Amino acid sequence: MPRYEFRCRTCASTFEVDRPMSAASDPADCPAGHDDTVKLLTTVGLSGRARTATPPAMAPAGGGGGCCGGGCCG
Repeated sequence: MPRYEFRCRTCASTFEVDRPMSAASDPADCPAGHDDTVKLLTTVGLSGRARTATPPAMAPAGGGGGCCGGGCCG
């Protein structure tokens, strides 16, 4: 379940609320009982396993790199 972070404008405390995405924009009361709160913009925190991607293909040997792939640079 997503976790949303709020800040109380009255006491300046920051607190988190777990709620479904369908209730993301609902107001939240401060744990100290205040009702003047704002939802903060936070990064999304997801848990679980990351999938491993196939490694990128290697460049052919002897290319050398550089600005033109090594074709014109001696």
